[in-house]
Amino acid sequence: MKKPENWPGKPYPLGSTFDGNGVNFALFAENATGVELCLFDEQGKETHRLKVTERTHNSWHIYLPGLKPGQQYGYRVYGPYEPENGHRFNPNKLCIDPYAKALSGVEVWDDALFGYKVGDQKQDLSFSDADSAPFVPKSVVIDDDFDWEGDTLLKKPLNKTVIYEVHVKGFTKRFPGIPEELRGTYAGLAHPETIKYLKGLGVNAVELMPVHHFIHDRHLVEKDLSNYWGYNSINFFAPHPEYASSYSAKGVDQIREFKNMVKALHKEGIEVILDVVYNHTGEGSHMGPTLSFRGIDNASYYRLVENDKRYYMDYTGTGNTLNTVHPTILRLIMDSLRYWVKEMHIDGFRFDLAPALAREFSDVDKWGSFFDVLHQDPVLSQVKLIAEPWDIGENGYQVGNFPAGWLEWNARYRDVMREFWRGEDEKLGEFANRLTGSSDLYFDDWRRPVASINFITAHDGFTLRDLVSYNKKHNHANGENNKDGESHNRSWNCGVEGPTDDPGVIALRNKQVRNFLATLFLSQGIPMLVAGDEMGRTQKGNNNAYCQDNEISWLDWQNKDESLAKFTSALIHLRLRHPVFCRYKWFKYEPVNGKGVKDIEWFLPEGDVMTEKNWTSDNAKSLGIFLSGEGIHSRDEKGRKVRDDNFYLMFNVHDDKVEFKLPSEEWGSQWATLVDTHHDFASLDDGMVFPPGHKVLVEARSVILLRSRLQHD
Repeated sequence: MKKPENWPGKPYPLGSTFDGNGVNFALFAENATGVELCLFDEQGKETHRLKVTERTHNSWHIYLPGLKPGQQYGYRVYGPYEPENGHRFNPNKLCIDPYAKALSGVEVWDDALFGYKVGDQKQDLSFSDADSAPFVPKSVVIDDDFDWEGDTLLKKPLNKTVIYEVHVKGFTKRFPGIPEELRGTYAGLAHPETIKYLKGLGVNAVELMPVHHFIHDRHLVEKDLSNYWGYNSINFFAPHPEYASSYSAKGVDQIREFKNMVKALHKEGIEVILDVVYNHTGEGSHMGPTLSFRGIDNASYYRLVENDKRYYMDYTGTGNTLNTVHPTILRLIMDSLRYWVKEMHIDGFRFDLAPALAREFSDVDKWGSFFDVLHQDPVLSQVKLIAEPWDIGENGYQVGNFPAGWLEWNARYRDVMREFWRGEDEKLGEFANRLTGSSDLYFDDWRRPVASINFITAHDGFTLRDLVSYNKKHNHANGENNKDGESHNRSWNCGVEGPTDDPGVIALRNKQVRNFLATLFLSQGIPMLVAGDEMGRTQKGNNNAYCQDNEISWLDWQNKDESLAKFTSALIHLRLRHPVFCRYKWFKYEPVNGKGVKDIEWFLPEGDVMTEKNWTSDNAKSLGIFLSGEGIHSRDEKGRKVRDDNFYLMFNVHDDKVEFKLPSEEWGSQWATLVDTHHDFASLDDGMVFPPGHKVLVEARSVILLRSRLQHD
């Protein structure tokens, strides 16, 4: 086959860029001594190797006139193979372009994927001359052309955001209203039946678990398991092809399918947030495969142990950490983020193990380059930025320490709410703090209550149903002798471990689930609900189902708890209708309009205002909370003062019923029930009505929400 004509090309942009006449290829490889661009046909057969001779500022570049989108390619990179010095160049290993926008498929595990001879006594110090090309996904040249039909980012106000954590495949894999060929795909998530369900539930932002192209670890594949969650990226631009119903080797179809999904969700007012994993890659430790970054320039892309560069700094628990201290590697992350915003119309990001990105040398630096670059970027500073604020490194727990503009998964909210509802002593004060936005964590540094992403459960851990059904994890299906996963779950099985026919235990579990949901959606901050928790999804006690691409993880629509789904939907719509529960500013704990009535007040069941002594009592497990509709301290987009009705919350965590006396008339002239977790009641309309001073019986382990209507201008 005739060798393609090639020109010098340009060093920027990195990756493969089609300009209508040909394709420019540019690859950053600072320590490399040579680079070959390899072209492949649609069957994956290597057709040409072209020596890249041009190098500008550590970027190797070449231009091929006449080349078109759909072309598959990869790189072979030359340089020293000196693992002890941090260099692992091996031109026998085909490398994925870090800037590839699409990949042709998934890896096929073979010993040839490793830079060393597998089984050699020298381990990774040996050198493998086996060709890995037949087993590596090929990078694909794409054309970004797409008709967005005027679609733009939704920019939904933070205080009006309700996040729904979704796994693309697991959410629709068993959805009966979706055609079989679309289940488990981007198209399935965009299907009218899916969107109808999301709209009915009331959520307005889906947070997708990782969709960057990821690998399935060899040890999992050998056990007939998979990397179901996807936290093992090998590329930060390409959407994962296994979630595409229209997958083709050309790689363009899955990009269009993803864009159509975003466009469909946006049309219905639903934002799309991506869970992104920039802290590490799927190449793992020094014993891992050579698929991309390791073979292109190991010493630049990864953080190495200073006095022994054979090994990686591991702040992630996965074997490696991406080197965000290097300006070009930091640019890789920023280019990826901008691509997903500008080309894929993504509304925000949740950063997995975010402190690992902020480590300048070893310590987490909230004023470091990662935050600086994001803060000054005119595109990225305007989208939602959510941190998982912990990693496994020293001082890795950084809840409350991220800079202004960042939102955080509030693990302290999760822990306190779990402990409160299982009846732990001395939790009342912290419960109140978490309920009102966690001011102890976010009040300083110009942050608001919306900095707190409140959640009871997440993908990692028990489902909400399992949280009230198991005291211990049951992860035997993972094949690790139940040693994996968190052992300290703060869960309570309500008296029986696992499934039971006891009607009393079942009723208590159902109520506890409603208590958690009511607490979540009536708290200040941004609520996050895990897909399936609203319908009673169980993983049968597995709290680490990362490798379970099967019925353990997929949503079971056939056995959906319709009553719970209705209850959850009512809570979400109630929250979004009433600004009292979606405050953007902090409570002032001051009288409203000169009255004795404050914007918030705390009451004993007897109807008296709580004192400091009441907060510190060991057995303090019940309280009433008044929320003023005239004390919201916010204005709408037209500058008008935001007003709402008054509300009264009654929490009873005792294992016996408690009688609450309602406040006097100055706090509300009439109180109507909107939520009662004991009686499985949640409504936008008034239920039972009570006068001021009336005594209301709150059953054991229950929440009641009352409303006093106000006349508004």
